[in-house]
Amino acid sequence: MGQRAPTNPRTILIVEDEVLFRLELADLFEASGYRVIEAGDADEAIALLDEDPSISIVLTDIQMPGSMDGLRLAHHVRDRYPPVSLVIASGALRPSASELPERSLYLTKPFNPFQLLRQLNAAA
Repeated sequence: MGQRAPTNPRTILIVEDEVLFRLELADLFEASGYRVIEAGDADEAIALLDEDPSISIVLTDIQMPGSMDGLRLAHHVRDRYPPVSLVIASGALRPSASELPERSLYLTKPFNPFQLLRQLNAAA
């Protein structure tokens, strides 16, 4: 697998262990016409990415349970699925620019999900 081009530019994978926040984001993106896929940790996200070539955006929290955090997940996505857009968020950690994967967007939590939606729509 890997190195595939997304088939639907409006499919987003939301990787967030806080269920209520993940559901709020999912509702917003679905109401805006996105197909939403949800994961509670990086391991689940990787399995979904391997199964679904339509994922074009990954929005991940940094601090999560599991075998890797969201920053490592973002680097995995960038290495394995280069065309996928990356949005990385955290309320506790502030990675330096050198720690972030190329072509990724970092947001400090809490962030305005409507502003993120506008940015993603403008980039599409």
